[in-house]
Amino acid sequence: MNPIKHVAIIMDGNGRWGIKYKKSRNLGHKAGLNTVEKIIKSTLENKIKYLTLFAFSTENWKRPKKEIRFLFNLLDNFIDKKIKEFNQNNIKLKIIGNINVFEKKLKNKIKKSEQLTKNNTKLQVNLALNYGSKSELIDTFQKLNKENKNINIKNIEKNLYTSNIPDPDILIRTGNTNRLSNFLLWQLAYSEIFFEKKLWPDFNENDYNKILKKFKKIKRNYGNI
Repeated sequence: MNPIKHVAIIMDGNGRWGIKYKKSRNLGHKAGLNTVEKIIKSTLENKIKYLTLFAFSTENWKRPKKEIRFLFNLLDNFIDKKIKEFNQNNIKLKIIGNINVFEKKLKNKIKKSEQLTKNNTKLQVNLALNYGSKSELIDTFQKLNKENKNINIKNIEKNLYTSNIPDPDILIRTGNTNRLSNFLLWQLAYSEIFFEKKLWPDFNENDYNKILKKFKKIKRNYGNI
């Protein structure tokens, strides 16, 4: 039976769900937060140590400004409401991506939340914000070049945003779209990928647990016979 240390999720379908059921993309994003809470709880119950959630990509800046503002307000409110709960439940929050472009108030709140939870050990939630895998790799190569270090697997992995985090065992993408969308391209090299037809707000604990059970039965060869 395969152990599970790390699950990564592309939470796709919030906007489409919102249009379908509420006639508003923004209300779909709001509904998606309920699913985030359920999946964090289920991850804890399954004793998985790392959960990475793709929240905002480098490509998402192309969306309407009104929608982007709503997304960042949601993030702001989520941190306000949940960071104490994270700390009480021994959950560490880590941001992967470039948050230097965010407004100072939000950037400081994120850094404060990371600092508050940095010693927690039960679960690490990695929130991918302004994240793009190609940008991550370019940043990594530039850093190695600047420090005059060899380009090799060990040095690359030590300088990725996910340094000291094991590669995902599982990638789940909801929303009936079968692509990686510039997410963790290096880290997903040997991950098992599950594409889920349900839109993110409809995804639930039962769907999650079915995928976890399915993964545990897969024979993983890593190139061997």
